[in-house]
Amino acid sequence: MKIDINCDVGEGVTNERLLFPYISSCNIACGGHFGDENTIDETIKLALKHNVLIGAHPSFPDKENFGRKIINIAAEGLQKSIQDQLDLFLERLANFNVKLHHIKPHGALYNLIAVDEIAAENFIKTIKNYMEEVYLYVPYNSVIAKVALKHNINIKYEVFLDRNYNDDYTLVSRNTENAIKTDAKEIINQLYKIISEEKIKVISGNEKLIKADTFCIHGDHTNSLEILKYLTKEFTKKGIDF
Repeated sequence: MKIDINCDVGEGVTNERLLFPYISSCNIACGGHFGDENTIDETIKLALKHNVLIGAHPSFPDKENFGRKIINIAAEGLQKSIQDQLDLFLERLANFNVKLHHIKPHGALYNLIAVDEIAAENFIKTIKNYMEEVYLYVPYNSVIAKVALKHNINIKYEVFLDRNYNDDYTLVSRNTENAIKTDAKEIINQLYKIISEEKIKVISGNEKLIKADTFCIHGDHTNSLEILKYLTKEFTKKGIDF
């Protein structure tokens, strides 16, 4: 079995050179919540060195809050910002003669379009011209997944292995103590359950149906490297490749 492990990168975390050997796709910040030409280029180089698929990671234009808050911005302003971020990213990719593999929105933008149909429609309108032979990473059973499929956008369902979920498939707020998973054994048990049963245990204790094409470990997680090393070790035992 082969699975995809993705990681949000190009966000100023100093351990990225250590993370890349343990992932298969990456989402590179492209100037909204973090990043500029230099950080994008350096991260692209790391991805190419380790044969990692490259995705763009656009967000609300909000470096102050690292893109983790919904900001008051007109739809036209957000559309222009996202397109500027993607244009910059594609320009940098062209310098390396590399194609974009996927787009994964970041933080508050990701969470908003997962539940808000108007925001999801505006996002798809914004990125539609960039999506030829490009995937959109989306949460399972989300509004953005349904809207993307309606517009014939290629999607991949994503599950965050290091985050807890609510019954409605939304992520538990980072403002609560139990938002983040830190135990590597718990994380890999969750992964195996998703792979073998297509089920996930949510914060209430209930089990929910879920589908996943890609699994995320956050690059800025406290012990992301240790988790990825442990996953890789266990993958080898189970005959899983990534």
